[in-house]
Amino acid sequence: MCGIAGIIQLKHLSDISGMSDSLRSMTDAIAHRGPDGEGYWINETGIVGFGHRRLSIIDLSDAAAQPMHYLDRYTIVYNGELYNYIELRETLQQKGYTFRSQSDTEVILAAYDCRKEECLDEFDGMFAFALWDEQEQILFAARDRFGEKPFYYFKNDEQLLFASEMKALWTAEVTKEKNNTLLLYYLCQGQLINPHNPAETFYENIFSLPAASYLKYNLHKNELLINGWWDLDKETSIAISEKEATEKLYHLLSTSVKRRLRSDVEVANSLSGGLDSSTILTVIHQQSNNPKTFSAVFPGFEKDESVYVNEVLSQYPSTNFAISPSADDLSNDLEKFLYQHEQPVQSASVYLQYKIYESAKQHGIKVILDGQGADEILGGYTKYLHWYLQELVAKGKFKLADAERKLLQSNYPSLQWNWKNKIAAFTPYLTANQLQKKVFRSIGNHPDIDPDFSYHSFSKEYVYKPAVHKLNDILYYDTMQNTLPELLRYADRNSMAHGVEVRVPFLNHELVQFVFSLPSSFKINSGFTKSILRKTMEPHLPSAIVWRKDKTGYEPPQQQWMQQSVVQEQIQEAKRKLVKEEILKQTVLNKPVIAKAAHAADNYDWRYLCAASLF
Repeated sequence: MCGIAGIIQLKHLSDISGMSDSLRSMTDAIAHRGPDGEGYWINETGIVGFGHRRLSIIDLSDAAAQPMHYLDRYTIVYNGELYNYIELRETLQQKGYTFRSQSDTEVILAAYDCRKEECLDEFDGMFAFALWDEQEQILFAARDRFGEKPFYYFKNDEQLLFASEMKALWTAEVTKEKNNTLLLYYLCQGQLINPHNPAETFYENIFSLPAASYLKYNLHKNELLINGWWDLDKETSIAISEKEATEKLYHLLSTSVKRRLRSDVEVANSLSGGLDSSTILTVIHQQSNNPKTFSAVFPGFEKDESVYVNEVLSQYPSTNFAISPSADDLSNDLEKFLYQHEQPVQSASVYLQYKIYESAKQHGIKVILDGQGADEILGGYTKYLHWYLQELVAKGKFKLADAERKLLQSNYPSLQWNWKNKIAAFTPYLTANQLQKKVFRSIGNHPDIDPDFSYHSFSKEYVYKPAVHKLNDILYYDTMQNTLPELLRYADRNSMAHGVEVRVPFLNHELVQFVFSLPSSFKINSGFTKSILRKTMEPHLPSAIVWRKDKTGYEPPQQQWMQQSVVQEQIQEAKRKLVKEEILKQTVLNKPVIAKAAHAADNYDWRYLCAASLF
């Protein structure tokens, strides 16, 4: 896990010393991603330069340092981990390839020489890397299937720059020009991604390489190509019994966790008290490991999870480190926290994760496992319930839908279901259109946004609601296009801010594809979300964990924090900034702060607090 940066001189305008200074500035800006070492390389013609900051996880020796060279032809800078590198190395050795290190980095180089871009299909891991082929004069860069690791780039007529974070590009004199349309949609909707263009960022001239994509730049042709190399199949289904499904799911989870425990440094586990993180801890223990665990607790808070954390630890004892951040902590950390993220965040839950990883760092941990992805692939959020019921109605299973609705509402009272949902089941495209119009109206009617800013920044192209025919449609949208990409970006920035690597076992691609191939009734069934995971873990975890009805997962007392004077003062200052920038109306300064819980839909004052960090 590291920080990478690079420069390709398209017109060979800079001398080598100038490029060297730029590379050092870029890597210095992301030194937090790799506190264990640094390295630089410029090719003989002075056209290509790579920089690297190292977080040593696998093969701690100098042989694994980067930039790494191979066959007197390839040079790579790489951020991430290949969890199946041992198996890949053995296969490549059988084909005649040799290795000087024990690193997964060298495996990528050999695999690329062997199969070029098709090598990506063989990788089980999280990665963003850039590889220069001196013979072909081609830059090849790629990003993992789900976008766990970031890759940003900038190109003009003179140069192509890339880095793990945008702040590295800014040190290379890339201008910091805000994307006002995304800013508008964030303030009104909490939206942080253009669903029609995942390459777009909060800054006009900086782009993100989309997940499951690769970039090729041919220097001779001055040709930049970006192609997708993988996609999740949401249509294929398999015939399988529930017993067979639970057995295979546990096998896939065990394999994924086992691979993600591969490390030359200690590996710990994030433990929220929910099903997902408890599942990972269970599997770790059953593989004869006893990891440290890290939790967040808030005694007296209605969503405090300490009881559940202790329930899990009573069955799987671990050395647990619990944190309880306060409003003062948030206030003191806010500037550096948002600096690491480079753009606004959805809620204080993101800050809580930041503090968890900070605690891991303080206790000497470099690698931590976490449960991201389980809710999106298994249908764990309450919002998925009505989509499942609509699928049953659309298939003509009216009695089953009614019985399931009653069970779901008994477990999840917030579930709203009426005649409109039944109509929506048969009109998915019309429903998607109506939901889009609802977003347009909410932006146009927002009471605080300056009308001129809204008028000049508004674009219908930034709103997309999928036509949902079946549960898998909305799960695919959230996994590949909407919710999960943001959660993974949060996890990367929060962990790497402290020089900690986060690994997510639920995102092994074979596991994800298997879950998507299961019937919807395996995901939501008998009144419970994530049904197949609950039944898989029923023999291994306390019933209180397996059959929890509430969904929390690292939720802080944001509403209480926002009622504290120290945070309210920062919110008022943020409003003044946004008024000065003619984004908010002057009248917003006369309104009291409205404190909201972390996942409230109209979390406006929290968004103002975060958005002001852009100025």
